[in-house]
Amino acid sequence: MVKVNENSTNNIVGILKGSIISILLTLILLMIFSVILTYSNVSENAMPTVIIIITAFSILLGSQITTRKIKKNGILNGAIVGTIYILLLYLISSVVTNNFALGHYSIIMIITSILTGGLGGIIGVNLKNS
Repeated sequence: MVKVNENSTNNIVGILKGSIISILLTLILLMIFSVILTYSNVSENAMPTVIIIITAFSILLGSQITTRKIKKNGILNGAIVGTIYILLLYLISSVVTNNFALGHYSIIMIITSILTGGLGGIIGVNLKNS
């Protein structure tokens, strides 16, 4: 039988919360961006760049929130938040579009998600609790 202590359960819950916060923040920011695209003359060519920036920002914030509470293994826990985020994103995308394809843009998104999560984790662990 596998023993799970309370600390590891808190870590898992914290990582899942950080991932959910990241996804919700992404949805909110993408809705705002879609309104800007609709009602302004912002070029649609900006979409890939803006999506990467929104994704990175969301993961950075979610992993900071996660590791600020856990207070250890920031890079690992943050990278896990980024990995869960991108896996959920691609899973949902595959179900909605009935297609799963990995191209160079997908690889950039995966790498960005994991690295940004790790960076956010480092920042979160080193933030002082106020």
